[in-house]
Amino acid sequence: MSDTTATFPEDFLWGTATAAYQIEGAAREHGRTPSIWDTFSHTPGKTAGGDTGDVAVDHYHRRTEDVRLMAGLGVGAYRFSVSWPRVQPTGRGPAVQRGLDFYRGLADELLEAGIKPVLTLYHWDLPQELETAGGWPERDTAHRFADYARLVGDALGDRVELWTTLNEPWCSAFLGYAAGVHAPGRTDPVAALRAAHHLNLAHGLAVDALRTALPARAEVSISLNPAVVRPRTDSEADRDAARQVDALATRIFTGPMLDGAYPPDLLDDTARLTDWSFVRDGDLPLISRPLDSIGLNYYTPTVVSAVSGDAVPERADGHGGGARSPWPAADRIAFHQPPGERTAMGWTVDPTGLTELLLRFTADAPDLPLYITENGAAYDDKPEPDGSVHDPDRIAYLHGHIGAVHRAIAEGADVRGYFLWSLLDNFEWAYGYGKRFGAVHVDYTTQRRTPKSSARWYADVIRAGALPPLDI
Repeated sequence: MSDTTATFPEDFLWGTATAAYQIEGAAREHGRTPSIWDTFSHTPGKTAGGDTGDVAVDHYHRRTEDVRLMAGLGVGAYRFSVSWPRVQPTGRGPAVQRGLDFYRGLADELLEAGIKPVLTLYHWDLPQELETAGGWPERDTAHRFADYARLVGDALGDRVELWTTLNEPWCSAFLGYAAGVHAPGRTDPVAALRAAHHLNLAHGLAVDALRTALPARAEVSISLNPAVVRPRTDSEADRDAARQVDALATRIFTGPMLDGAYPPDLLDDTARLTDWSFVRDGDLPLISRPLDSIGLNYYTPTVVSAVSGDAVPERADGHGGGARSPWPAADRIAFHQPPGERTAMGWTVDPTGLTELLLRFTADAPDLPLYITENGAAYDDKPEPDGSVHDPDRIAYLHGHIGAVHRAIAEGADVRGYFLWSLLDNFEWAYGYGKRFGAVHVDYTTQRRTPKSSARWYADVIRAGALPPLDI
């Protein structure tokens, strides 16, 4: 570890991030109707301990307290998502103004505290009524999303300057419709590929909708979770396995968004499942609408190998298991857990993957600024007898990964900001409340918030605009 201090640009944006269903609670208040995650989490056996987001960490009622926490950390930006069913309960028709008022109030409080609001339109909480009508595998859902984007843009365009259409569409499509480990819990690989395309289309349509609703100064982006895929060996077969996973994890989105076309190898790999006839004339120009930046989410790299003969592929892809694979037509690929330190999620700690990811996107999209819109780690944090929470492992993780961002900048990457995931311990999807990603500890019984030592460390980094030598 270097003893020198890594200094960031003066205008570098230091932030933190959350998602609506993970923190808000108030699941049935003021007109909000069920999302697919409400339905999924209330289905026996789908989440650890049967946990749901009904209350979560009660951010809906504790918004002011949570903004004060952020102000105390000195963050320059807060990335939050809007709950689609809180704003447009059926996914159709006019907005519920009381739902929009919550986000207007949040944005106002952030601005008063000197914190830039960064809004994500979709972080996985599709209104259940739209899923009942077919969900993301159906084309109409993309058009409903564009209508929703316009409603939110009209309501908050005077307050929010940085907008994100979708968060991690790979998870929505493949964990939700192929693996079944995320809502809505379906296991149909063709439906997952259809969902991926319609998420892409929804993004493009939403970009157009936002451009009409927002002032010219607003920036429009997307947050992707591209896989940093590494072959287990340098054999031709393992390298081809890495290529297949890269196509399904990353280029299925960046191809149409950045280049206006799906990668030919992706179409070939999946030809035995579908002829891609759900892609219609005019879709690709819509999907490739110009962006102002790209958000990247990174946690751990992916290591793969080819499987030969009758061997059963190993599953260590870090997505919670499940009987079905989230990788359509890649059933002869094994996923491996590389050696080394791991987080409580079982994910290997490897900051080099973040530098690699940033440099790849610098090469692939050289004119687009980049943001790290999620990065962080879960550890088994427990309060001390005096109530304090010490998490040196998280500090080490963040130090390594913020250092990886600095290295990428030094090598030419135009990285404009870093958002720590997450502000608060919260509902961690299918893992329930058993995994803690927060810089702030939450006692789920009392809802008491306690900044961990990592929160104080991050505040020091923000204050200095620099990453000091690691000293924990």
